[in-house]
Amino acid sequence: MAQYVATDYPSLAKTGFLLGVALFVLGGLGEVVGTAVFGGLPAWEQTLFFDMEVLGILLGLFSPLVFGIALPLIE
Repeated sequence: MAQYVATDYPSLAKTGFLLGVALFVLGGLGEVVGTAVFGGLPAWEQTLFFDMEVLGILLGLFSPLVFGIALPLIE
């Protein structure tokens, strides 16, 4: 007999969205505060903070779409 695990899609959508917002905010604040405190940041740190912002936006947009709309409809 097969048993199915009940997946909590609303919780996953909210958690993914909040993680995306946190990444975006930390990337933006890290870039602004790092530049204000240290004057200039090395290229790898600027790239890291920029990537955090981009990943935060993508995660914040796609997490509710995937876990809130697409996966519940497929199941």
